[in-house]
Amino acid sequence: MTFPTWAMAGFWGLVSGSALLLGAAIGYYAHVPQRLIAAIMAFGSGVLISTLSLELMEEAFEKGGFSATAIGFVSGALIFTLANWLLARHGAKHRKRSGHHQHVERKAVKAGKTENSEPGDDNSMAIAIGALLDGIPESIVIGLSLLAGGAVSTVAVAAIFLSNLPEGLSSASGMKKAGRSSRYVLLLWGSIALISGVASLLGYTVFSNFSPQVVSATTAVAAGAILAMLADTMIPEAFAVAHNFTGLITVLGFLASFFLSKMVE
Repeated sequence: MTFPTWAMAGFWGLVSGSALLLGAAIGYYAHVPQRLIAAIMAFGSGVLISTLSLELMEEAFEKGGFSATAIGFVSGALIFTLANWLLARHGAKHRKRSGHHQHVERKAVKAGKTENSEPGDDNSMAIAIGALLDGIPESIVIGLSLLAGGAVSTVAVAAIFLSNLPEGLSSASGMKKAGRSSRYVLLLWGSIALISGVASLLGYTVFSNFSPQVVSATTAVAAGAILAMLADTMIPEAFAVAHNFTGLITVLGFLASFFLSKMVE
């Protein structure tokens, strides 16, 4: 039985997004040491850096040339940075942190001591939007990878799955310390997992009739947003706990993704 390509795009987006829910469940219900969480975050960062360097940017360059790739890459980073800055002003700066940062930030928001907050406010919506912001670019990439030849990029799916797991794990651990209920945490990450499938489907269907230059620029936009997200959220969380071992673990993650890309060639 052959499934339509658009259905495959949605399916693989859902598979990669499901790692967020799996990681969140582990982070909320299991006592995972913060050093282990930081190490997994560093490894996931290396995996994504390798993927966006060797897969996404190369593919974008081959399809659309340097100009479209460069414009898209910088635009993606700018869009993410601006959105992340706005979310930080509403109390979602530490949404990926596994320690007590989310707890302190939530208390400050409720007391009206942060920017754009008044006494009695909560940052639940900002946290949810931040989680969505972090996950959408990665999912769109999966859909775009199907435009090349009708087959999903195994490396992209595996890399995004491996990076989503520590994202959900670290964030949920911090949410629990901040007093979030299991219902809130699991519904949030379950919703993001479903939206990841939809985003991947849209990445394929919306851009299937566009020119290679547009697809190239869009792929580069996603790559720029992912790299900015790594630098702003995942790597700082990893370094805050793993310290001097962060670089080595990140390199190992990069090497694992590089090895996987060569195995499937």
